[in-house]
Amino acid sequence: IEYNARFGDPETQVVLPRLKTDIIDIFEAVCDGTLDKVNVEWEDNACVCVVEASGGYPKKYQTGYEIKGLENTAENIFVYHAGTKKEDGKYLTAGGRVLGITAKSKDLDTAISDAYNAVKNISFTDVHYRKDIGIKW
Repeated sequence: IEYNARFGDPETQVVLPRLKTDIIDIFEAVCDGTLDKVNVEWEDNACVCVVEASGGYPKKYQTGYEIKGLENTAENIFVYHAGTKKEDGKYLTAGGRVLGITAKSKDLDTAISDAYNAVKNISFTDVHYRKDIGIKW
């Protein structure tokens, strides 16, 4: 049997914050062929990730804009840098998908609210993001 799994940024940004088991123990068990002996545990909560992208992404977009508000995040907010660079002590946009703003909260509704509150505080010129992440239709 062949298994294909994606372990890319959008998927892991909401999965890994909920992992209670040390990820190094999991990786070592995978390498050793002993994963069946590891008790993988998860937190009973929710995570939501809103990607802040450069306006125009995925087509043509500008880079080099200063990112403001990164220091104004709550304890339950994880900011994943995807398309950024640090120059002269400032973070600048350097790609299309710039940041993944992830909130870990007690339930989905709170995680959605927390993520979007964080997005409102982290900004750069021509920022674009979806406004329907986590919303059920």
